Amino acid sequence: MDALSEANGTFALTLLKKLGADNSKNVFISPLSISSALAMVLMGARGNTQPRCTLSLSKSSGGGEDVHPGFQKLLSEVNRTGTQYLLRTANRLFGQKPYDFLLPFKDACRVFYQAEMEELDFVSATEESRKHINTWVAEKTEGEDVSLLLFAQYLNRSYFPSVPSQNHRM
Repeated sequence: MDALSEANGTFALTLLKKLGADNSKNVFISPLSISSALAMVLMGARGNTQPRCTLSLSKSSGGGEDVHPGFQKLLSEVNRTGTQYLLRTANRLFGQKPYDFLLPFKDACRVFYQAEMEELDFVSATEESRKHINTWVAEKTEGEDVSLLLFAQYLNRSYFPSVPSQNHRM
């Protein structure tokens, strides 16, 4: 876990430096959330996407075979109760109905990242899906009004421009 924590710290500083390059705005990010999201993408990635995720994770999270168990241990430690601080993470997968996500992928995300899968209709009910996700986030952040960036869409557009075919399964 030490290597993972150190890699996440390095990733955080690198990302903050890049995002804060324009000094005209404040930047608030959760590098742990971003790197754990990348690790979940890696878990389901195949083909050309897998090496891209592996490269990103090797820079941000220590890479290697122990990424998923490492995140499991780190997230358990961060969310530990009985501490003198209040720090909680909340992970959830929101997938397009009726995309066929494989059960082993969903199970691994639940075990390693405490992330359940919930299917929504982003295509036909975009606004309802956005509101549903933001309501979930608000509940997990003790009622804070949070607008959520759909990180998976950002990743797809920014880093994985070749959208997988309907036959591609996670």
